[in-house]
Amino acid sequence: MVEFLRPRIRGLLAAAGILALPALAQEPPAQGDEPFAVHAQSTYVWQRKPSFASPYEGENSLSGQRARSYSLTATVDLGARLWRGAEIHLNGEGAQGIAFSGLHGLGGLTNGELAKTAGSDMTFYRARAFLRQTWGLGGGQEAVEADMNQLAGFVDKRRIVLTAGNISVLDVFDAVSVSHDPRTQFMNWAFMAHGAYDYAADARGYTWGAALEYVDDGWALRVGRFMQPKESNGLPLDKRLARHYGDQIEFEKSYAALGRPGTLRVLAFRNKARMGRYDDALAAARGGTPDLAAVRREHAKAGLGVSVEQAVADHATAFFRASWADGKTETYAFTEIDRSVSGGVVFDGAAWGRAGDTAGAAVAFNALSASHREYLRRGGLGAFLGDGSLNYGVEQIAEAYYSWRPFKRLWISADAQYIRHPGYNRDRGPAKVFSVRLHTEF
Repeated sequence: MVEFLRPRIRGLLAAAGILALPALAQEPPAQGDEPFAVHAQSTYVWQRKPSFASPYEGENSLSGQRARSYSLTATVDLGARLWRGAEIHLNGEGAQGIAFSGLHGLGGLTNGELAKTAGSDMTFYRARAFLRQTWGLGGGQEAVEADMNQLAGFVDKRRIVLTAGNISVLDVFDAVSVSHDPRTQFMNWAFMAHGAYDYAADARGYTWGAALEYVDDGWALRVGRFMQPKESNGLPLDKRLARHYGDQIEFEKSYAALGRPGTLRVLAFRNKARMGRYDDALAAARGGTPDLAAVRREHAKAGLGVSVEQAVADHATAFFRASWADGKTETYAFTEIDRSVSGGVVFDGAAWGRAGDTAGAAVAFNALSASHREYLRRGGLGAFLGDGSLNYGVEQIAEAYYSWRPFKRLWISADAQYIRHPGYNRDRGPAKVFSVRLHTEF
C-alpha cells in the first residue's frame, strides 16, 4: 500500500509546491527507517468537585455546587514513510464528555482533554493529517523512537524539518517534556502550555498551517503560521491565512548545569483576527454591561513565553514557565490567562523501584490585564469567564498526581487540584478537584 501511495502523494505535493527540492522525493527510505505504523491511544478522566463558597454566580461561573465531570477520548494514528525523510500521518479521533459548568469559570481549567469533547454523545472527527519532511545536513545521527505521530528511524543531528497540514500547534511549539500532555502528565490547562499563549486552534485544539524548524546539535529555531478560528474559541477555521493567522517563533537551547542537562526555550507569538478589545467594549457600554461581540474588528495580539526544564537528580526533572500576553483583546483560541508563572517537579518511579511510574507536583499563578479585569468587574462575559462581578485576585493552582503503570500499555493516575480565587475572584472558592485517569496506548 505504501509503495502504491508514494508516487501519487509525491506528485500531489510537488504540484502544490511543498517539495521545493524534487530530487529528495526520488530517494527511497534509508535502511532501518520504519516504513509504516499504526498507533492508538485511549484516555478516560473522571473528576469530582466538592461544593465550595459561592456567594454569587454569573452566566460563565464555575458552579459552587458539588459536581462530577468526565472525558473519554480515543485516537488512531496511521503513519507511513513516503521517501527518505518524509512521513505522513492521519489521525482519527473520537471524544465525549461533560465538563464542570460547561467548561466555564476558570483560567486554569481542570482537564486538558475536555477541550476536545462536545457532550455526552461520542463525536468522531479528523484530528491530524500532515506531512513531515526532514532534510538531513550531517553532524552525526540520532535515533527517533516509534510513537504516536512519529515513525522510528534515524535523523541527522543537524537538519531542517517542515511540518505542514492539520496538526496541533503544541505538536511543535512549547514542548516542555514533563508538562505538556494531559493524557499522561498534569491535567490542568495552566500546565499544558504557557498559560498566556493564545495559540491558534479550533475548539478541539487543532488547526491547519505549517512550521519550519532548523535543528542543530544543542539548539533549534522554529517558526510557524496557522489558521485561527472564525470566531473566539469556535470550531470552524478561517481559511484566509494571509489575513487572519497565528504566527510564532521559538528559540531552543540545550545546556548543562551542575553536570545535568537542561533546555531553555523562548517563544514569541502574534495573532491577527477579528477580535473584541476590552477598552472598546467598556467605552461603548457607557456605564452599562460591556459586550465584546459589539466591538469586534481587526486587531493583533502579541505575547512572550520563557520556559526551562532542568534535570535536578537522576530521576527528577524540574520545569518553569513564565508567559505574558498584551491582554488588550479577547481570548481567541486558548484560555483566559493574560500572565502566568508556573513550575514544578516530576519524578521517575525508577527512584523507588517502580520504573514506568511517575509522580509530579506543580503550582501556577494566573493573572489578567487591567482592562480584562475591569471588563469582568462590570459584568462582561469572556470565552470562559463571567461571574457577573469581580473582586479580583490572582488565580492560584496547585496540582499533584501519581501515575501507576501496572502493565506495559496501561497507566492509572490519581490527581488532586486546589484552586484559590477560581476565575480570579476572591469572593469565591477555594475549589478542589479530585481525578482518576486511565490511559492506554498500542
